[in-house]
Order: sequence, then C-alpha cells, then structure tokens
Amino acid sequence: MNRLFFICAAFSLMFFNAPARAGKKDCLKPRIVVMTDIGPADVEPDDNESAVRLLAYADRLEIEAVITTVGWNCDPYPSEWAEYLRRVIDGYATDVSNLMKRSGQTGFKSLEQENGRQELGYWPSVEYLRARMLMGSQRAGTGVLGEDNDTPGSRKIIELVDEADERPIWFLAWGSANTLSQAIWRVRQERSDKDFKAFLHKIRLYTITDQDMQYSMRMNRDYSSHMWLRQEFSDDLMLVWDESAWLRQNSNGVADWQSYARYIQNHGEMGKVYPHYLWGVEGDTPSFLHVMPNGLNDPDDPTQVGWGGMHRFQMSPDGKTMAWTNFEQPLKDISQSYEDAFYRDEFNDFAARMAWAQDGRGNHNPVVVIGRDKGISPVHLKVKAGRQLKVSAARSYDPDGDKMSFKWFVQKSADGVADVDDVLSLSFTDDGMTVQTTVPESLKGRTFHIVCQVNDDGAFNLPSYRRVIVSVK
Repeated sequence: MNRLFFICAAFSLMFFNAPARAGKKDCLKPRIVVMTDIGPADVEPDDNESAVRLLAYADRLEIEAVITTVGWNCDPYPSEWAEYLRRVIDGYATDVSNLMKRSGQTGFKSLEQENGRQELGYWPSVEYLRARMLMGSQRAGTGVLGEDNDTPGSRKIIELVDEADERPIWFLAWGSANTLSQAIWRVRQERSDKDFKAFLHKIRLYTITDQDMQYSMRMNRDYSSHMWLRQEFSDDLMLVWDESAWLRQNSNGVADWQSYARYIQNHGEMGKVYPHYLWGVEGDTPSFLHVMPNGLNDPDDPTQVGWGGMHRFQMSPDGKTMAWTNFEQPLKDISQSYEDAFYRDEFNDFAARMAWAQDGRGNHNPVVVIGRDKGISPVHLKVKAGRQLKVSAARSYDPDGDKMSFKWFVQKSADGVADVDDVLSLSFTDDGMTVQTTVPESLKGRTFHIVCQVNDDGAFNLPSYRRVIVSVK
C-alpha cells in the first residue's frame, strides 16, 4: 500500500475533514509564512491573539516560518518585541501534549523529517517552531529595499520558495510584507527573467490591508513596498489585499468578547498569554483562515468564499494597481454577509481546540462525504441545462457518533451580478443530507457553486464543509 494513502486513510477518523482515498494534494498541509509585527499587549495585542489561534491549528497548516517585522505601530521594529512571539511558542510547548490527544499522536518526527513535507493532522515539535522564528525587515517602505535590507527572514524566504516542492507558499502579512519584497528584490537581481518568473509563480500573498508604513501615513500608498509588488508583478504574483474580513473579525470579536474571555483566555498555557483586545480582536486571523483546509474553499481561487472572506481581481484601493481585493460594493457587503454567517462556527472551532489544549479531551469535527468522496478539495460535477441535479452527503459521519445537521447554500458571485441563487431553487431529502434542483435553461454555459455545511450536536456544534462546483452544459 502507498504510504501516503495509508496515512490519509488512518487519519480520516481523527482529523477535521482529513481525507481518505484522497489525492496527494488533500493529504499535505498548505505551506504558510507569517510576517508579524507582534509586540506588547498595549501596542499590538491582536498579533498575540492571532498567534495563539495559529498555533492551535498547527496540525492544519505547515508553518514554514514566522517572521517578525515592521508594521503600522513600529517603524523601526524593536528586536526585543520578538519575545512576545516566543511566549506564545512556549505556551504551545506545554499545550501540544494535550493537543496531540485530539489525533492520537504520541510523538514527533525527527527535525529532519519535520523539515520535509508535513501531512494534515501532524502537530510539529516546539523545536521545529522555534527554529522557524526569524527576524525580518525592521524598516518599512520601498526606499529600504536593496543591498542593505537582507535579513534572516528574507534569506529564509528564498530558501523556502526554492525547495523542490510543488505546493505554493502563502505569505500572510499581519504587518508589513517588506521582508517578502526584499526577497523578491534580491532574486530579481540575480536570476534570469524565466527563473525569476518561476520564483514568483510559487508565491501567494495575503495582506491584512497595507501596513508597510506608519499608521499616520497609511494612505500614502506610493511609499509602500506592497505598491511596488502590485505595480511590477501583478501578472505573475497572486496578491490578495483584504479590506473586509479583517475589519469584520475585529468588530465581531469586540461584540463577542465575553466568549473569548470565557473559552479562550486562560485555557491552556497559550490561553494565558491571550491578551485583552485594544483595537479589535484578531484582525490578522483572516489571513490564515483563507488558507484553512476545511473543505470550504480553494485559496487559489479567491472568488470562492471562505473563513477569510471573498475577493475578485480588480483595481485596488490605491486606484492605480490591480489586486485580488474586496473594498468596493457590492462585493464588500457580500463578503461581510458571509463573514458574519461563518463567524460563530469559526470561533467555536477555535474554542474547541483551546478546550483540547487545556484538558486533553473534547469534540471532533464531522466529516463531509459527497457521494463517496471523503476529500476536502471541491467536487466537480457536470449537468445538462433542464435536467435534475442531485447531490448526496448521506455518507457523512461524525467520529464521536454525534448527530449531524445539514445546510446547503448556493454561493453568490463575487461581482454580485446575475446571481445563480436567484434562479436556482433547492429542495432537500434524507433529513437534509441530499439536495436536488432542476437546472434552468438560463444557466446554460455557466458554473455555480453549492456548499454543504455540516454541524454536529456535540460541544460547540463543530462545523465541516464541502464545496460542489457544477458546470452546466
């Protein structure tokens, strides 16, 4: 038996949406690099908060590096602020033994093995995470790019992108992406156009607004190295500029702060370093929620709504460059409506993990099975206009034996025009486990997306998802 198949099949009962009979893509974690301006709780508490949530999902995301760098409230970035990241990792060092019980993991691979490809469900060692903590650019703006701006962070980025791994790397800018910009600047100087483009094609960048400057000059887009990236490389570099999900995450978290105080703070050692909010709650978290492999969305298609919102390729807020963004109407309202709808589930999922961190026991997510497909990648179907479409999730199951409830919805389009959900009427059978509809002739030649959401009735009513993409012939 293929070792990769065996791993996926063995993990399928234990891990949130872990695939069985799945392809290689569904078995491996997505690769991420975080660039954070983490600091004291009276200056940057939201980065501390997001770092706790990030490590609570260290079994779902391959954390290739966490780079401390400049942001709105720190230019230059004080080296001593990196201590706040170390505190979160130290908390993980204690909590990981309980988190591992969630999946039945009893030990760690060697550091050499951890530096290779990590399967979904694997909790990395604290030694691995500490080795991946690096200092990045301590100054902001395009003006600092050049010979004197190389850092351990920028050099590590080049090393990671150059690895013989077909998976893209998602760079998540909680503060500035100046460290990534420097790595790109360096590679551009030293490689042929062909090799440079190949380097760019491995990179995905999700920025929480644009923080490559001091807050007081935040509208001076020309100053930012993010602007430089968009101007020079928008044809070869996927750049997602969020102006919706981070704002909604902040405001929803503030309105729901009592839930964080009750279920997150002081739960496990990581919960003990989870600070009270200042500006908002976890404003940087949507960057990795977008990449979260939970069956809801393919992050390489930002028009697919996920926990990190939805985006379309358009003129960016600077009015000069193109990016995947969501700052204009009607998309901003559409994205925020989904962000609000998903908020309780994504919080509950986090809270359940913090319960594991504290107690070493808790609830598991249900597993959504479409037909016989137990993976997490979207299911692709074809149907003729005028015919009936029937999709079943009846083989879905809950690892703990909890009862499940099913919800199906048709996703609105990112441009808000001619939405399929206005003309498509869904009906349900098998206690909601099966959805059916007659596809109208008006949808001939179009594609629409149906999402299956399953919640269990265990602690926190944990969610799982699966996306079905239907092409109408």
